[in-house]
Amino acid sequence: MSGTGCYRRRSARVILLDSSQRVLLLKFFFDSADIQQGHGWVTPGGGVTENEPLPDAAARELHEEIGLRVRPDALGRPIAYTTGYADLGWANGRFRDDFFLHRVSAHHVDTAGMEALERSHHAGHRWWSLDELTGTSDIVYPFGLAPLLQQVVTAGIPPQPVQLPWHH
Repeated sequence: MSGTGCYRRRSARVILLDSSQRVLLLKFFFDSADIQQGHGWVTPGGGVTENEPLPDAAARELHEEIGLRVRPDALGRPIAYTTGYADLGWANGRFRDDFFLHRVSAHHVDTAGMEALERSHHAGHRWWSLDELTGTSDIVYPFGLAPLLQQVVTAGIPPQPVQLPWHH
């Protein structure tokens, strides 16, 4: 798959599960200049460069954002996606996020490889159990992550990528 295609921005993200079935989420401030604007949680990942295959982008982002080295072919195919229109100030148009699933026994998060913009919004990380994720009132992207994880844990990877609700 190519990078941007008809999308304003294409992202490759990774749902990272540890051996306790916990998912890693990165905490970010909506506005790094005004932390009173609140925060949300998101899976590791980010923008796909022109003509970059999705698995390559996902593997690159894992290394940059959390210090995890993964071969792109170890990620398999996306298990979910979300798409829709957004106006983020720095870009507007149709966006699409594709989500891969990757399992690790454990991982110590290292954010030293984050880009400056990412660091300016980064507010920490946390491994979440499914119960914690289901019960939180915090904003978590992608919407629908908890039901997707429930399906993965109980029934396995869906046969086709699941469309999750758009979040803007």
